[in-house]
Amino acid sequence: MSRTPSRSSHLLPRMLAAAGTLALGFGVVTGTAAAAPQPVRVAPAHPAAKAVTAAQLPVATLAAPVCGTLCDGAPVTQAREDRLADGATIYGRSIELHMSDLDAMGWASINNGDPTDEVWLDRSYDGGKTVADTKLGDATIPAGKRGTTTAMFNVNDPDNRRTGVLRACGKAGNRDDVRCTAWTGVERPSTQGTPTKRAVEALVKLYNRDTGLWKTTGWWNSANALTAVLDYQLATGDRSYDWIVANTYDKNLHAQGGNFTNDYVDDTGWWALAWIRAYDLTGQQRYLETAKFDVDYMWSTRDDVCGGGVVWNVNQRYKNAVTNELFVKAAASLHNRMPGDSEYLDRALNIWQWFRASGMINADNLINDGLDGTTCQNNGGTTWTYNQGIVLGALTELAAATKDHSYLTQARELADASTGSEFLNPDGVLTEPCEANGCGADGPTFKGVYVRNLGELNAALRGRPYQRYLQRQATVSYLRDRNRFDQYGVHWAGPIEAISGATQQSATEAQIAPLSGRGPAKG
Repeated sequence: MSRTPSRSSHLLPRMLAAAGTLALGFGVVTGTAAAAPQPVRVAPAHPAAKAVTAAQLPVATLAAPVCGTLCDGAPVTQAREDRLADGATIYGRSIELHMSDLDAMGWASINNGDPTDEVWLDRSYDGGKTVADTKLGDATIPAGKRGTTTAMFNVNDPDNRRTGVLRACGKAGNRDDVRCTAWTGVERPSTQGTPTKRAVEALVKLYNRDTGLWKTTGWWNSANALTAVLDYQLATGDRSYDWIVANTYDKNLHAQGGNFTNDYVDDTGWWALAWIRAYDLTGQQRYLETAKFDVDYMWSTRDDVCGGGVVWNVNQRYKNAVTNELFVKAAASLHNRMPGDSEYLDRALNIWQWFRASGMINADNLINDGLDGTTCQNNGGTTWTYNQGIVLGALTELAAATKDHSYLTQARELADASTGSEFLNPDGVLTEPCEANGCGADGPTFKGVYVRNLGELNAALRGRPYQRYLQRQATVSYLRDRNRFDQYGVHWAGPIEAISGATQQSATEAQIAPLSGRGPAKG
């Protein structure tokens, strides 16, 4: 978004203020978040994330608008750039602070919410010690929508030579609790290091040290964000982020169902793979033991519905691709790290043989979402990119476990189908089927999972046959989907939109995947 503001839009608020007719509040709303195409997993509020009640906040202040490049209340469409400065979560809602540093202005948004949910900005001129202006741009989600955005407001007050900071605050419409982001001012981008290193640094900036999870994204997405950081460290030898691995583990070992389990069995699989990666990096047995616990938990959900397989949710009997693919990969990965094991390999082979015969792999060698609960036939569900990817990593681990190269042969057949699919790769750029609708809370993570697993297969094959494809995804996303702060949006082919912890993780994996298997090197 790089539109030059008109002079009239700059002057109008000054004229109104001079006439004594303008009060801050500006109930202007611009932009809404699309409904998620998949069920949204809403985790309980993390115990480390503290909220205040609306009664504890100051009453909305009324003041003359501040003007800089633009005046307070300017529409977000006039922002020259978009940096996701910070985020917070309350009752599953994502509250975000966005900045256009070129304009020294910011705005707030709330997503994954319900009508009547509220979002606004606060402004301070003493680093956040006191609030000079509150409830700036106060906006509520309209009927039929999942999110909304305030207008833009200045960070600094040039006329009075005051340097300011902003924060975004929000609340659920049916609750009094309020949560705010950190105070943030205007920043300058870093130009040091490689694209991969800068992408990881931008991902780490969205990490919440207090909760041990990533801001602006969910529980299972955070497992993938952690895996991206681990992938980077394993690929480059950079050990700068070991503290994140330990902090995430310590802060969340007893969260949800404990040991990184919950009712969603696929969530458990993502965390199992993250802790296997952590074991690879650190050699700490506690991570491997937790991964074993998680795989055992997944195995305990196996039943005879549709002939076998593990379930998607312990309260349902739905059999889908992602959960069973994750199980095969995690169980085979455990075998490859446990000398003398036969149990986990047997389990991995059991689920793989069932999955291969289940019908979820369609005639085009693409994988649909799952099985119809009545007929146990392929349900024709969306061919999400991550379902095309996890199986590649699973087969790579099975090949290493069995020394049977036929698993790599099948993996190549599946990889050729997905990399060659025009539906998934319009103009040669990996694109999630949901991107036209925003992909909700889950979809932004999927492409990163795909390239991660394709990278693992590529590294295991002679001649690295998918290197060119992986490098293209890294290059195109860098050129078309990156802001000055090395933050990436949901569309690798551009334009830059819907930046979140999940989109950052996904595109970071695109930068890492071409390095997979090359051994520690400078990032």
